[in-house]
Amino acid sequence: MSRKYKFLDQQQAYFVSFAVINWIDVFTRKTYNDILVDSLRYCQLQKGLMLYAWCIMPSHVHLIIGTRKDPMQNILRDFKSFTSRTIRKEIIKHPKESRRKWMLSMMTNAGINNGNNKDWQFWQQNNHPIELSSNLIIDQKLEYLHLNPVVAGYVESPEQWLFSSAKDYYGQKGLLDIELIY
Repeated sequence: MSRKYKFLDQQQAYFVSFAVINWIDVFTRKTYNDILVDSLRYCQLQKGLMLYAWCIMPSHVHLIIGTRKDPMQNILRDFKSFTSRTIRKEIIKHPKESRRKWMLSMMTNAGINNGNNKDWQFWQQNNHPIELSSNLIIDQKLEYLHLNPVVAGYVESPEQWLFSSAKDYYGQKGLLDIELIY
């Protein structure tokens, strides 16, 4: 793995993105989004995750994070592991999941074909952390993260997207407590 894709300085904020395998649009149901939101909140309270900004898109997640306690790579590893298992259970039991068989098949095939997994893979394995070492980079990543739902055509303005910290940056209260970064 390249050094540029590691958390080199635990004192810095980082932009990270990660996607569901094959870019499957899993996060079109509120229940799956809620699992991610609850897990982020848990990581904030129990693992020292500093959450500066976040956005859950249908197939991927963007975060700007830091840490007060556990190393960021460990927080993300645990977050991805827990949400993978929990969302799998929810997909299996969700009464209205019309794509259940297809999604489970895709995730099973991805797991079988990846030597790092036994029989299941939900998340792609990369996070590609980008250190936010200047105000310019912070501004670019913050704007990119919050404009993602607008550019995708889901909403007209960033603060309309429920599963994002954009509301917080527009003076409203979002779903998670965040630390504003400017």
